Amino acid sequence: AGPGSYTVGTMSERFDCHYCRDPLQGKKYVQKEGRHCCVKCFEKFCANTCIECKKPIGADSKELHFKNRYWHDNCFRCFKCYTSLVNEPFMLRENNKVWCSNCTAAEDAPRCKGCFKPIIAGDQNVEYKKMVWHKDCFTCSQCKQVIGSGSFFPKGDEFYCVSCHEHKFAKTCAKCKNPITSGGLTYQEQPWHSECFICSNCKKQLGGKRFTAVEDQFYCVECYKECVAKKCAGCKNPITAGFGRGTSVVNYEDESWHDYCFKCTKCARGLANKRFVCHNGKIYCAECPKRL
Repeated sequence: AGPGSYTVGTMSERFDCHYCRDPLQGKKYVQKEGRHCCVKCFEKFCANTCIECKKPIGADSKELHFKNRYWHDNCFRCFKCYTSLVNEPFMLRENNKVWCSNCTAAEDAPRCKGCFKPIIAGDQNVEYKKMVWHKDCFTCSQCKQVIGSGSFFPKGDEFYCVSCHEHKFAKTCAKCKNPITSGGLTYQEQPWHSECFICSNCKKQLGGKRFTAVEDQFYCVECYKECVAKKCAGCKNPITAGFGRGTSVVNYEDESWHDYCFKCTKCARGLANKRFVCHNGKIYCAECPKRL
């Protein structure tokens, strides 16, 4: 039975307690369901039990009830913050515990992955793959500076700001030693910025173009022919192995020839890998000097 289903008063007539049969005249009594009983028997046989403290709610106590559950008025407090909920909004949660509206909102709010505190309505936050942080709790794993709503790079369970990611994970250019954040190219298993992989003479970028490497320098086709390649003593054109018709070179003293240009001055017979005679600075086959 709920509150109000019994009355308390002082007996002026001759009535005995329904349970213990003690006379009630001149004493406080309780009337419930047409029966009169003393206060002691009321608590023992009739009183509702407080769902919080598990003790009977006596006739002298204020009683609160909700959905067939009963509390002493001083037991009706928020399970989390202990604030009295008499005449205050509340929520009945698991294990028959009552919560105030503020604690309910905080308990049901998502938890920040950084500080593990609730993110309540109005808090600025960052969400990523079903995880959420307070904006100020979303920090770089390396420098610990707040990333907030800025750009970041995820690595497993860690997050890096752009600067730290570049220095920690990006490839380093073989020439300038700075991180390569996008693009770039690879030559002999070394990474380069596109703008660093250039002709040593004209400074044009060589990515995707033909070039020649001479020791630690790179040259485009035109600059190699003009500035680096030896000139053929026969045709006077650059000897550019890989660019021209021939790739074999004939060297004699301080001069060089394309293999197809190394021929007898008189009969034009090709002399590459054959016996020859040098006379007055000119090349002859073994037979032609006899005819001079």
